[in-house]
Amino acid sequence: MIKLDYLKDTARNKFDLTDAEYQKSLYKLSDELLNINDLGKAELMGMAGDSGIPLEFRMAIHLMRSKQYLNSLDKKLKIGVVFAMWGEQHRLYPSSTTNPNGEDTIRTKIEQLNWAVENSEVDWHLYAVDDGCPYESGKIAEEILSTHQDKDKVSVLYLADAIPTQTGSLRNLNSVDDSKKGGAIITGCQQAIEDGMDAIIYTDADNSVHLGQIGILLKPYLEEKLNVVLGNRKDPSAVLVKQENRWGIGIKLLRHMQRMVGVSIFSRGILDSQAAFKLYDSKLLDKIIKDPAVFDFSFDSDWIAASIMRNEDFAKVPFSFVDSFAESASIVQGPMSTWETLLLGLVRSVRQRGLSHNKKMAQVLEEEIRSPADLDLLINSLPPQLFNIEDKDLGDPDVMSPEEVKEWIIEMRSERVIGVKE
Repeated sequence: MIKLDYLKDTARNKFDLTDAEYQKSLYKLSDELLNINDLGKAELMGMAGDSGIPLEFRMAIHLMRSKQYLNSLDKKLKIGVVFAMWGEQHRLYPSSTTNPNGEDTIRTKIEQLNWAVENSEVDWHLYAVDDGCPYESGKIAEEILSTHQDKDKVSVLYLADAIPTQTGSLRNLNSVDDSKKGGAIITGCQQAIEDGMDAIIYTDADNSVHLGQIGILLKPYLEEKLNVVLGNRKDPSAVLVKQENRWGIGIKLLRHMQRMVGVSIFSRGILDSQAAFKLYDSKLLDKIIKDPAVFDFSFDSDWIAASIMRNEDFAKVPFSFVDSFAESASIVQGPMSTWETLLLGLVRSVRQRGLSHNKKMAQVLEEEIRSPADLDLLINSLPPQLFNIEDKDLGDPDVMSPEEVKEWIIEMRSERVIGVKE
């Protein structure tokens, strides 16, 4: 296959989220792959997971798969795509010398969705929700859309307009300061449900997830009649470009604790619970968000827990993800602040949803993790019990029990106190 080899050999080895030329090149390559009729699916998926193959080519495989499926549909479908905005004042604008991290996210998402559904029966609507952004991301989005030809296909919403309220999904959310993404996502999903969307996809405000991939989520939703489809960056066929070195070696302990508490989720092979590329049937989602356990970053796990509680089957699908690191909210707000939210939110969720979990580990988290500073103590050290443990064994209390975790936390805290005195 001379043409395939040529496309592979000439593909780029990096993908710059701030440069529109990379988007154009990826569309072109994906369309080229789409037009090669004798491509074997298994062969291509093997290439997608091969780190020795140029990144752009691997990404194009996922986009091609998505568009190929969308083109095959003969059923009309309305899809809502929701994302939250907080601190997006840079990424919403294009990149420039004064705004180097700009991604032109609104216009780029519109282009991606239009490319995906061209010549298909699928229609889309985008819901951008301001999560109480101090830099007024919502107004910036409105300004950008004011002259866009597809402005009617995008709704800019404000969490502040929806609360406080005595009824509905947000009745327990008193202010925008109490929401960390979850409240805004719920607001967008509520509007999408009211607008009659058949299914709802949520993603992030940045361009880490190329929305040309929506067909990957829709295939199991339509063909297997599954109401929950989870993007999975851990799949061998996924494309994952992420700066994992942002974490210290202690991240292994945090994941161990997380999986003990969330055993009902992680034991089902859902190892990428926070991936911002998931699809829910709107009727199911309407039930899930009627009584949310959390309004923060841990809403992903809460919705999965609610689905498990309802005995919903789900699919896990590989996709392409290129980390938008520079403007990440976890960096602005503090990585350990995010992890504190994820761990304690997971405790609240599994309890409210009545899922089996390690109660001793949940108790240790509530008693010993009093602030992000406690996690800061853990992130750069690793207990001996986890030295040679593989990822698949994290969460097993026989590897390191809740009592041993507690002892380690206390030990790390005492070493900090000694260090301060010295």
